[in-house]
Amino acid sequence: MNAPFQRPHLASPGSWAKTALLALHASRIHSLAPRALAGAGAILMLHRVRRADDTGFAPNQALEVTPDFLDATIRHLAARGYDFVNLDEAVRRLSEKDFTRPFIVFTLDDGYRDNLTDAAPVFRRQNIPFTVYLSTGLPDGTAELWWVALERVIATAGELRVRFAEEEQSFACGTTAEKNAAWSAIYWRLRAGPEDAMRAEIARLAGEQGIDVAAMTRELALSWDEVRELAADPLASVEAHTADHFALAKLDGACAREQIARGLARHEAELGRRPRHFSYPYGDPGSANERDFALAAEFGFASATTTRKGLIHARHADRLMALPRVSLNGNYQDVRIVEVLLGGLPFALARLFAGASVD
Repeated sequence: MNAPFQRPHLASPGSWAKTALLALHASRIHSLAPRALAGAGAILMLHRVRRADDTGFAPNQALEVTPDFLDATIRHLAARGYDFVNLDEAVRRLSEKDFTRPFIVFTLDDGYRDNLTDAAPVFRRQNIPFTVYLSTGLPDGTAELWWVALERVIATAGELRVRFAEEEQSFACGTTAEKNAAWSAIYWRLRAGPEDAMRAEIARLAGEQGIDVAAMTRELALSWDEVRELAADPLASVEAHTADHFALAKLDGACAREQIARGLARHEAELGRRPRHFSYPYGDPGSANERDFALAAEFGFASATTTRKGLIHARHADRLMALPRVSLNGNYQDVRIVEVLLGGLPFALARLFAGASVD
């Protein structure tokens, strides 16, 4: 999930980044960039697809796009000549250096129920293949959507007292501005520590607010029957995303291996097939590293995707266990921004300013 442990791929709505991307489109500068910057295509990352609820406090908004925006994105990319392919075909094109036409792969992380109820109908209408990376702990009930729980905790509370590793701190949550400030402070400090401690503290806070986190997860995540329904769709592919959605880089080698292995075992037991593709939970540089890429290769995956920002280039034929993606970010639901990103210029500029590759 491209994802919640990671800072947003782009900044907040109305920010300089969004303004800059729209300015690039208006100026048409992005269309003058060398064609090579666009590479062979892109793997697009989504999480949730649902109708907007127009709430003022929505810190997980980056993880949500509307069905209408998904539909508009597909139509826009089809008009621009992209092929829509699955991950197997994307890997084939990379391995065989078949770059005749640019391609798009749609992926959705975690395993939300709206992937079945809201996203799948859009893909079916347009006859577009798509992949859902499933954390098996969600339908199993061993994992929870803690980032949604934290949002609901802050939305419900007037004030919170949070226990961090080094201290307790109080946060006012009376107004929307206070809630947004509390989210930024609480989320990032909890995330910096061990995940077990973070999840335990969020569960404690949820209990104080009368929020049943397990019930909330059952409300929002796919059940195994729904996963099977999704997997029966010839356009859909259900692939691996560990068992309990931990950042692998935070785990020792044995625990990281166990998370992948247990997820695979549950896939095979419930769906009768072993996933061929994998996505690292959170997937940013702090959550998945070279050790984890090697681990994915040991398990025999055909590909593994990160949330590191970038397009797919010929060089990724040698980096199939560390593929970058482009987020369809809920804060940037504008096909003009998608067009600019897929031209490659923003990623080239990011590499230039960073002094190194970001994908």
